Amino acid sequence: MATTANIHAPLGAATILHVVDAFLGAYEKAAEWNETRKTRKALLVLSDAQLDDIGLCRADIKDL
Repeated sequence: MATTANIHAPLGAATILHVVDAFLGAYEKAAEWNETRKTRKALLVLSDAQLDDIGLCRADIKDL
């Protein structure tokens, strides 16, 4: 008599995994947005000469 193992996760576990993945995705997007915001803020206080030294102009900042 052969038995088969249940290799499928219960519905609750799959649902929890999807919810956790959604929260992690949202957290990562928020963290990325915040890093971009801080970078733009730091670049905006630089002079045009300093921006030129790093190969940027003011118009490039909005594209980050």
